[in-house]
Amino acid sequence: MLNELRYTGMIAPCGMNCGLCIGHLRDKKPCSGCFTKDDKNKPNVCRSCSVVNCDYLAKTQSGFCYECPKYPCQRLKNLDKRYRTKYGMSMFENLLTIKEKGLEYFLKSEQEKWKCGHCGSGLSVHRDHCLSCGYQYR
Repeated sequence: MLNELRYTGMIAPCGMNCGLCIGHLRDKKPCSGCFTKDDKNKPNVCRSCSVVNCDYLAKTQSGFCYECPKYPCQRLKNLDKRYRTKYGMSMFENLLTIKEKGLEYFLKSEQEKWKCGHCGSGLSVHRDHCLSCGYQYR
């Protein structure tokens, strides 16, 4: 199923690595990420995301929420809490890494962090097992 890591260019303004999303990783009708607004494969909740469509975000130079005058907004706090609780990933930690160490560093660290220890395929943040070999990683 998944033979490669698919991360580059898929970092959302909130710090989500869309390359880890099960919607992007699925074989049939994969989502193309947050920045493709007319993607018919994108779930409605993602198409209408208040973070991606935020007026304040449009005024930032970086395109990331950490630069917003309302950072951290309630929407981002809720998103971070849900992902920390359910999936062991923090939007705030991701954004801090991007801000302090740069996007290139973040992408490299994500490739290592989200690589199956058994077969080397890319993992999904939304699953507790490798989609390629079934290895349980959480």
